[in-house]
Amino acid sequence: MTTSASQQQKTIGLLSLPVIVAALGYFVDIYDLLLFSIIRIKSLKGLGLTEALCDTEGKAIISIQMYGLLLGGIIWGVMGDKKGRLSVLFGSIVLYSMANIANGFVQNVFQYQMARFVAGIGLAGELGAGITLVSELISKEMRGKATSIVAGVGLSGAVAAYFISKSFDWRVCYYIGGGLGLCLLLLRVSVFESGIYQNLSEKKVSKGNFFMFFTNGKRLKKYLLAILIGLPTWYVIGVLITFSKEFGEHFGIKEKIDPSYAVMMAYVAISVGDLLIGFISNYLKSRKKALYIFYAITITGIVLYFQQTNGTAANMYAICMIMGFGTGFWALFVTMAAEHFGTNLRATAATTVPNMVRGSVPLIIGLFQTLNKSYGYVSAGAYTGIVVMIIACTAVIFTEETFGKDLNFIEE
Repeated sequence: MTTSASQQQKTIGLLSLPVIVAALGYFVDIYDLLLFSIIRIKSLKGLGLTEALCDTEGKAIISIQMYGLLLGGIIWGVMGDKKGRLSVLFGSIVLYSMANIANGFVQNVFQYQMARFVAGIGLAGELGAGITLVSELISKEMRGKATSIVAGVGLSGAVAAYFISKSFDWRVCYYIGGGLGLCLLLLRVSVFESGIYQNLSEKKVSKGNFFMFFTNGKRLKKYLLAILIGLPTWYVIGVLITFSKEFGEHFGIKEKIDPSYAVMMAYVAISVGDLLIGFISNYLKSRKKALYIFYAITITGIVLYFQQTNGTAANMYAICMIMGFGTGFWALFVTMAAEHFGTNLRATAATTVPNMVRGSVPLIIGLFQTLNKSYGYVSAGAYTGIVVMIIACTAVIFTEETFGKDLNFIEE
């Protein structure tokens, strides 16, 4: 590492401009990413769909948005290593901002799907590039805390989306999301590139080569495990909370469940969890031990969720908060992905890994729907959760500990 890069890392604090901008960027990212889950029923009814179609078409739109995230994760990840972390932060914001503005003009389900697909591509770059940049600018002792602040502040974007959805028409909500993204571009101008990445330009090494993950057995294992440990988050959000209204009806809850409120309450808890987990990880001096704790909380929440026969709406929202807090390991999970790989592949890893998890939502929903045919709605949801948690827990056991790892290395 050069002296200038080393000095940069020492002078960047927890509340420095790069951390603040990354946090605000993730705030807008989450606002736009979760907006559909919050206004799903209102917006689809606004297009003339029936209650039943709001469920089936809603699942389809979420799946298509996740496919966009999957594709975008690869595109932006490769660009982040080839062209720099800042290029992704600028490009992704422009794309998802314009897509969200266009989303406000849709007139049918097909247009809605296309708008969410393009928005998904744009939204894929924000978190990975932000976490990579902050991880490389912050000292290894403070890295976990800094990325937790980014996620803790960022995830509150879902809370903002909920309250804005209650005050404005669903089309205006999308316009606001696009406008927030364009405003964020003004802050991005003041952020500087990672010194570690700048030093990489002096070396002749392959950068952003996505296929390098598959040309080395050890590297492939690390990559696959990094993806699998994130699955519980989107099982909880993409299935249990997004479709809490439908589950509530099957549980026999007489009060009507508001899925947008469930999402909001869950993300309040997720924000707190993501803020705390970095500090817990630092205290334990272990990423994996912190994950085990939060997995245990997640499993507890899932068990409580499926024991709500003839329960109440208040109980449903409280359990969504427990599950939300338990899945508040997103920042740690993405930080671990960044820590596993060298500078020439770090942005690709940190950007593709969370989006591979998001892209798994159609598979998780597909498993849920397949099981539903044989076991019924509630049992299918529970069995899907068992499969997801077994896979994730196994992945954590076999993944490497990355706490305190020096990030100034490259992949050969």
